[in-house]
This record gives sequence, C-alpha cells and structure tokens, in this order.
Amino acid sequence: MLVATWNVNSIRSRIDHVKEWLTAQEVDVLCLQETKTEDQFFPIDVFSKLGYEVSISGQKSYNGVAIISRFPIEDIKIGFDQVISDHKDLSILNQQKRIISAVINDIRIINVYVPNGASIDSDKFIYKKKWLECLHGYLKKIDSNNLPICLLGDFNIAPEDKDIHTPNNYKESIMASSKERKLLKDVLDGKLEDVFRIFEPGDKNWSWWDYRHSAWARDKGWRIDHIYLTPDILSCANSCWIDKEPRSKEKPSDHAPVIVDISWPPLEIENEFFF
Repeated sequence: MLVATWNVNSIRSRIDHVKEWLTAQEVDVLCLQETKTEDQFFPIDVFSKLGYEVSISGQKSYNGVAIISRFPIEDIKIGFDQVISDHKDLSILNQQKRIISAVINDIRIINVYVPNGASIDSDKFIYKKKWLECLHGYLKKIDSNNLPICLLGDFNIAPEDKDIHTPNNYKESIMASSKERKLLKDVLDGKLEDVFRIFEPGDKNWSWWDYRHSAWARDKGWRIDHIYLTPDILSCANSCWIDKEPRSKEKPSDHAPVIVDISWPPLEIENEFFF
C-alpha cells in the first residue's frame, strides 16, 4: 500500500502534473495540501476516471486539503471541531482549511497543512502555535478508537538542522526554531515516528525548494513535508522516499511528494505444527 503527501500549491494549476504522477506511481492514497480552490471547483472527475475517491476541504485562493484514495474513504472528519470542542480558539482555527482525516483500509489518515508562521515575533506565529496545540488535543481525542494512525502533510517545520540546506543561516528563524520543534515534539507525544528517518537517516534530503534565489537549481532545500506512523503500522513500513522528479517539471509546485510503502493489511500468520 503506497501512501503519499504532496503540497501541490494549487490543484487546478498542477492537475496535469498530479494526474501524470499518479498514473506512473500507482499510489493508493494521496494527501494534498494547499489546493487553493473551493470544493465545487475541485477537479474530482479527473481522479474519478483514474479510479479514486475524493474527500476535500477547500478554500478560495488559500490553504485547502484533500484525500485521494483507491480504497473507500470512511468516517471523514473535516476541521478540528468534528473531533474536539473544548479549545478556546476553535472557531478561529477552523476558518482556515488545514486538516482533514478519514479511515482508509482500517488506518486513520490525518492530512495536515500546518501554518507557516511568517516570523517568530509575528501574530501569524502565535496562530501557528495555537494551531499546533490544537492538533495535539485533536490527536489525543481521535486516538481513542485505537486505529493505526498515519499523520502526514506539510508541517512547515524542519525537525532537525540536517533537514535544512544551510542550517547556520536559519538559527531560530521560522520553520527552524526551537519553539516550533518543541511544539512538533509535543504533537507527536512519543506516539508517532518520522518514518522517513527510519529509512533515510542522512542529510541533503529535501522536500521543498523556494521558488526564489535559484533554490532548485542550487539544491538549496528543506525537509518540511513529513509522514508519521504509530508503532502498529510503522512495523509494516518497507520504505519511505521523496520523489524529486515532479519538482523538475515546468511550472511545478515548490514541494515534492513524499511516499511510504506499507505492507497493509499485515499478513495473518497461522500457527502450524510440524511433527
């Protein structure tokens, strides 16, 4: 079972890229971020013709998340308020379409687009902090069903210095600060593992290259798109990788897809007795 995350930076602008990539990769579940379109304009028919179901939470010009799946999409939760009700900033946090989850093939898939935060001393950073704190509460509530969890998306945080091309240039800056890394650690709560790092422990593994400063040509990237798994499904993971090829296309998204290969559902081993 192949599960992927990709910030497409406008699904309507990149639909041909996504269609071509899905056809080549045969991904089973694709979680998209920054779709930048209202639900009625999302190109559902393109995915339907490829054999996928679609669940979306869109917004005009900004944000937006979607789940594309070959398997039935069940128990869909859009926004925070379908899971939690006791966060004081819930109404404000729900205005931006940044989280969608569903049960697919007996896995709780949670697709997130974490706010960027702009700068550490800005109001937008305060919003990012509140959003991540709310996500922490959301995960505590949704985990009560005891299903395996796959949390994935654009987190706008580099977990370690080795996830940034020139870390000394970004000490305590946005997406690289100790405050954000602590918030992310709190969200994971010791229960979710960065599956990419299980298979790719080295540096120079980027998933995002800024459109500016010839970042792609100079390979000056960041790893801010992640896939996290609970132990019950992590043990079934075979590999995880970043597919840089779509970033090389004409007018690409500034992000590349991240994919995990999972042997799921796990094979049941019958007890056999030999005499």
